[in-house]
Amino acid sequence: MDRIIEKKRWTPKKIAAYIGGILLVALVTYFIAFADNSSKLNVESQKITMATVSQGSFQEFIPVDGTVHPIKTILIPAVEGGTVDEKYLEGGKPVKQGDPILKLTNNRLVLDFMNQETLMNDLINNLQNSKLSLQQNKFNLRRRLATLDAQVDAAKDMYERNIALYEAKAVSQQEFFNFKREYERLKAERAIEQESQKFEENNARQQIAQLETTIARTSRNLHMMEDNLKNLYIKAPISGQLSSIQVELGTPVQSGQVIGQIDDLSGFKVKAELDQHYVSRVFAGQQGSFTYNGQTYPLEIALVYSEVTNGRFPIDMKFIGKVPEGIRRGQTLQIRLQLSDPAPAVLLPRGGFYQSTGGAWAYVLDESGKVASKRSIRLGRQNPEYYEVLEGLKPGEQVIVSSYDAFNDKDKLELK
Repeated sequence: MDRIIEKKRWTPKKIAAYIGGILLVALVTYFIAFADNSSKLNVESQKITMATVSQGSFQEFIPVDGTVHPIKTILIPAVEGGTVDEKYLEGGKPVKQGDPILKLTNNRLVLDFMNQETLMNDLINNLQNSKLSLQQNKFNLRRRLATLDAQVDAAKDMYERNIALYEAKAVSQQEFFNFKREYERLKAERAIEQESQKFEENNARQQIAQLETTIARTSRNLHMMEDNLKNLYIKAPISGQLSSIQVELGTPVQSGQVIGQIDDLSGFKVKAELDQHYVSRVFAGQQGSFTYNGQTYPLEIALVYSEVTNGRFPIDMKFIGKVPEGIRRGQTLQIRLQLSDPAPAVLLPRGGFYQSTGGAWAYVLDESGKVASKRSIRLGRQNPEYYEVLEGLKPGEQVIVSSYDAFNDKDKLELK
């Protein structure tokens, strides 16, 4: 009798198939969950630039080209116009204060001076004549008053004698009144004469005062004209170097025209121009420095000009302490102008990567130094040498700082 044989459900083959399927699913799941799916790019290490993040002192500054100028430059104007008659010095020569530089001729000024001098002499003569006339009038007054006094005394004596004779009927009434009228007339005449002479004296004094005022004014004018004639000699206002003379013999010169300048070489200053972007961050007293012959020298802003021209504004800087020996007018200096005080910070050297990332991320090398991965970072202030790192980097880490344009935004770079 036949016996039914039960078919086995779990054959070795079937078990092996199930196990293989489970392993395949697990392997796929592992690769999906844990495998590195990031994009990579092989890069030659010789074609990139790396820099080390460091801990240091950060300071904002800007590089500025400054030009050395004399501490003071004085323009030489012609006070009076004229024609260049003589030229005593050429440009580039040292001068002392008061040294003659040019001589001008101006015939009109000479003629005006001569006319004014003649007028002055006439006024002085008139004044002397008026004073002499006043003195003579005083003598005449005293003489006439003396004569009148004598006549008044004689008339008075005659009048008083005839009073008694008139009362004694020794003289007639008419004769008596004649003596009386003569006495009264002489007294009145003396009073009038005295008043008239006083008026003439006051009038003469007023004329003298007016003449003296006119003479004083004319004398001042004459002195001014003398000074104008002296101004035809153009002299050095200070000691220094005559940097230029812009006229030649026979050249007509207008009043107020600048004919040259003198540089005061007793000291120097540095002039520079800055972009208008910094106009609110630059002020007098701010410091900078430059290197000359291997030594660093400090500078300080002395003056900030408010005018902005073509997007730039000028500043004047002065030397602090000793001026470098051998420095010359017109020399160009590379200046580090400080915009902030030094402060501790994490520093990353500047590089072309910033143009690609805007400072939002960077490629940071791992410990092996062969793989650089993308990492989010945050940068703060910057100067021509460093960025200030606020987040994402630690001192000692290596960062690729050259341009990222050729990396196509890959997640990792494998260095070879």
